Amino acid sequence: MAKLSSAVLSHPGLRREDNEDAFCQRPDLGLYMVADGMGGHAAGEVAARMAVEVVEAFIRDTREADVNTTWPFPYDVALSLDGNRLKAAFRLANRRLAAAMEQNETLRGMATTAAALLVARGKPVVAHVGDSRVYRWRRGRLRQLTEDHSWVGEQVRAGILSESDARRHPWRNVVTRALSGGDDPDVDINVVDLEIGDRLLLCSDGLSGVVPLDKLEGIIGAEASLGDTCQALIDAANAAGGPDNITVAMLQVDVA
Repeated sequence: MAKLSSAVLSHPGLRREDNEDAFCQRPDLGLYMVADGMGGHAAGEVAARMAVEVVEAFIRDTREADVNTTWPFPYDVALSLDGNRLKAAFRLANRRLAAAMEQNETLRGMATTAAALLVARGKPVVAHVGDSRVYRWRRGRLRQLTEDHSWVGEQVRAGILSESDARRHPWRNVVTRALSGGDDPDVDINVVDLEIGDRLLLCSDGLSGVVPLDKLEGIIGAEASLGDTCQALIDAANAAGGPDNITVAMLQVDVA
């Protein structure tokens, strides 16, 4: 099982008064999560915070599930255990959002993206909905582990837009999948291979939407503490205009 150290930092950015991002950092559960809220007034903040709280509570309450099963598991079993826990947690969060909107009409239309990493029994599992991202840095190279559920993300994958074009496109904030209180969301689940020395980044699009990959790669690869790396990433997003809330969670795989 991977041993992780971590640091998290969140900033409202330079153009927003409120911070509608939320995060979870629970080493005891092996759970790390970033959520980026959307909606008028304070509804986005409510959606992100509620999603994080529901997912955290569900993972906490199911931590004894299959406790008698031992590693190593094959890939598909890892996916079915912790992957299903995360998928169920995301879907429960979606239903809680629906209930909250039903009870309070001022919250109607709220939604949130979410990206989570769970390290419980072996290889970590990533779950995500929306355009919050997870990256892995290994030996000088940064690789995006998630695919954006967004209009521009689909255009990039189709070869119609470049990454730089996507960062400037007027529809860059249009997500095609989110926790929004509707039907159960389609949650992407992936098992992640990790090695000692790897670093992981979970972030809202306030970072990835304005800072290019090569810049992220250089900051994460610098010989700096996780806390200093988080601050450097926040600074880079604000130097690029800071148009949105910015949340970054940095993790490092240490010697067990």
